[in-house]
Amino acid sequence: MTYAAGGQPGPGGSPDVGELLAGTAERDLHALFGQSTAVFASLAGPAHVVEVANAAFFTAIGGDARTRTGVPLAQLMPELTDQGFLTLLDQVHGTGERYVGREERVLLGTGGDMREAFFDFTYEPRFDEGGRVIGVRVIGVETTQLVHARRLAAEHRVLLEQIARQAPVEQVLEGMARAIEDLAAKEVLVSVLLADADGRHLRHGAAPSLPGFYNAAIDGIATGEGVGSCGTAAHRRAPVIVTDIATHPFWDDFRDLAGRARLAACWSTPILARDGSLLGTFAMYHRTPRAPHEADLALARVFADTAALAIERHQAEEARRAAEAREQAARDDLAFLLEASTRLGTDLDHTQTLQRVAALCAPKLAPLCAVDIVAGGRVRRIATAAPTPAEESLLASHTPGHDAADDVVARVLASGRREVACRPPEGPGPWRDLKVTGYLCVPLLHRGTAFGALTLLTTDEDAFDGHTVALAEELARRAASAALNARQYTERVALARDLQAGLLLPEVPPVPGARVATYYHPAGEGLDIGGDFYDVFPLSDTTWAFMLGDVCGRGATAATTTALVRHTARAVAHLLPGPDAVVQAVNQALLNRPPSHGTGFVTLVYGHLTPLDDGGLDVTLVRAGHTFPLHLADGRAARTVDCEGSLLGITPDPRLDTHRLRLRPSESLVLYTDGLTEVRDPDGDQFGEDRLARALTARHDGRPQRIIDTLIEAVHAFTGGKGIDDDQAALVVTATAPDDPERTPAVSGR
Repeated sequence: MTYAAGGQPGPGGSPDVGELLAGTAERDLHALFGQSTAVFASLAGPAHVVEVANAAFFTAIGGDARTRTGVPLAQLMPELTDQGFLTLLDQVHGTGERYVGREERVLLGTGGDMREAFFDFTYEPRFDEGGRVIGVRVIGVETTQLVHARRLAAEHRVLLEQIARQAPVEQVLEGMARAIEDLAAKEVLVSVLLADADGRHLRHGAAPSLPGFYNAAIDGIATGEGVGSCGTAAHRRAPVIVTDIATHPFWDDFRDLAGRARLAACWSTPILARDGSLLGTFAMYHRTPRAPHEADLALARVFADTAALAIERHQAEEARRAAEAREQAARDDLAFLLEASTRLGTDLDHTQTLQRVAALCAPKLAPLCAVDIVAGGRVRRIATAAPTPAEESLLASHTPGHDAADDVVARVLASGRREVACRPPEGPGPWRDLKVTGYLCVPLLHRGTAFGALTLLTTDEDAFDGHTVALAEELARRAASAALNARQYTERVALARDLQAGLLLPEVPPVPGARVATYYHPAGEGLDIGGDFYDVFPLSDTTWAFMLGDVCGRGATAATTTALVRHTARAVAHLLPGPDAVVQAVNQALLNRPPSHGTGFVTLVYGHLTPLDDGGLDVTLVRAGHTFPLHLADGRAARTVDCEGSLLGITPDPRLDTHRLRLRPSESLVLYTDGLTEVRDPDGDQFGEDRLARALTARHDGRPQRIIDTLIEAVHAFTGGKGIDDDQAALVVTATAPDDPERTPAVSGR
């Protein structure tokens, strides 16, 4: 026999869960808690012969089979003998004192029909006219349903508390199944199956008393009409009661399985969410064919609702954890990419940048990683990463092939598209020794053309999922961008270096009667062209010109201005009478610049030097807004060469005073830019001209290169090795004696 308790779904589909609960709640409580039934029997004599009893008494003790009078109670209910109830009757009959029992437990019936019952009862003695006891009157109320209801309520409360404190759903469902099995009057085996997300299959949830082979066999059964009790109940969204598995067609495919598990009946109730969606099924199995009472159906509905609450709470918690995991994974990915971008941006050499990629990938994305680039028309492996040095060496020894049909790197370089597979790469390679099981090869692109490839290799059963592929592609994009930026930076630095070299002397020429040393150090990392410059060139066989200056600004505009100053001075110096005229010509050239070539001012020291017959140098110079030169002589403090002059490129008539001095042998003239005097120590104090003068006084020995070394050492000691913010340049001219053996080309300090 089978039927759907509560009726079939109407034409509109499954009934609304809220309406279903509201409409059945009162009936379920009535069925579970019921109404107590009063029983009465009058027993005669010491044998406790049943003289008369009401129908409720006979129904309680076993129904029609025991509806008899005139027989001793021990004969009618032999199961009472070992439970002490006949002894109590004997006591009442013998003493004449009544006995009252509260919720006394009694087992009624024998064999498979035995059931547990509870009664509140009174044994009252019956007296004759002489006051002698002639029998016992039994008056009682069966409280079985009330006792079971209290147990049910207690178990239900425990389950709700477990759900509230978010106990594992498996623990809640198993506890519920055991509680129902313990509460049932007759043996029942409970099973809870959980629906897949799509509601098409049912998975094992809890079944503590069913055989393991049975649970394994039905784990994953489909939902559908005629698929056992549970599959059909899930499909119909309504209870399905099969009272006899042996004969019902729903069990045709499972009858042998049920027979091995000794299952004869199955009542299944769908577990539905508040929105009516399927969560699973709640089933009660029996060892013998059996139809449910209303109380059984009510019990199933109550616990199906409880299971729904537990499962929905579990699903909500799982969804929350999944959302948190996704959020954490997204944060981890972002942190990984940010760290990768930072580390990739630390190197300004594109090869070193790409070499960092392998270290970033392993083991984050895969245990093995290789980076290949196209250089000189050939594929070159520039980086590898592996768990052990031996594995890394083995991976590094492999050279990708040239045939795109036989090598994954060649194919990716040719197509510009990633390739992923759950197998080792084809073609020759150390794949067996490295135990490679899958690969992911991602191109490094520049304007759609691959200039390299990032290859990840896995060595376990886990394949590259979409998340890893997306992360690897983003890392490859950032790595390619960083490498190209580094390459462009390298090219720009080389260009700036070449241009800067063109604006400075390739080497200091030998100057008669003098030794000359120079120093130049640009600020920053060499990307921009500095504004400091110097020059030394001949005017005649005996007279030489020298200059050191500073252009306002940096970069291409400063380079243009530097070239203008140097070339103007070299062009006119032979034609004009003295340094002041040369500097005036430079000033006019600056004023005549087109705006596109810059408008910044220039500071300059320009002069002429001529060797003297008795040794020494005759020096004539002009200072145009530049730092004051220093005159170094043995045994004396460094002295400032006082000569006034204004900036160039500002006004057409600058003040330009000519200053003349004589350098005796071993005396030096020191020119320097403000990049040396304006450096700061960690406390923010400037080095200044006074410290510079003291440093040179203390260590002056008449050798120009030694003077520059002393100056630079003093500056570095003052700054504590901190980087500089402005270009630094210096030029030192030292007079020599006629017999000085070193009157040869000066050494460049650059």
